[in-house]
Amino acid sequence: MSLPENPFDYEVALQNCTRGDRQALHGLYQREGGRLLAVALRIVGDRALAEDIVHDAFLRIWTQAASFDAQRGSARGWMFTITRHLALNHIRSNARLRGLNEDDLQSLFTDEAADAALGSARIDGCLEQLEPQRRQCLYHAYLDGYTHAEIAQRLETPLGTVKAWIKRSLASLRECMG
Repeated sequence: MSLPENPFDYEVALQNCTRGDRQALHGLYQREGGRLLAVALRIVGDRALAEDIVHDAFLRIWTQAASFDAQRGSARGWMFTITRHLALNHIRSNARLRGLNEDDLQSLFTDEAADAALGSARIDGCLEQLEPQRRQCLYHAYLDGYTHAEIAQRLETPLGTVKAWIKRSLASLRECMG
């Protein structure tokens, strides 16, 4: 009879990173590198770029491990947040550099690549049930990486309204997918 393996302690690994323990960072990478790559790939849509983002994320995890605060959330969540923000920042900076307009954004959501990014036909059906402005808010927030304030400005809608639309739309999607 073998003993059960001890669960990996992400918080301890981050604490060890602050002390320069490269094995701790390696352990974090072994356990979460693939998942973080999937998150980055889903956002940026390019594997090489996603790999660069994950590399940058682990550099940031290594150098900023001391800033992790368990009172604000889990260690895994903190790592995913870093990766997601790096990927979204890349999308934002590229969108601004390319000068995308509203027509470009609309066409982005009608091609096959966007369908893959949004997931299965099931979620597409659920998204189609949302009012167009609410659906557009979700696209801007989760595919374009815009902040609520940027969405409000882009749609010329009060910030509180945009926040409420996103919150209610996510609740509707959860119900539809459930």
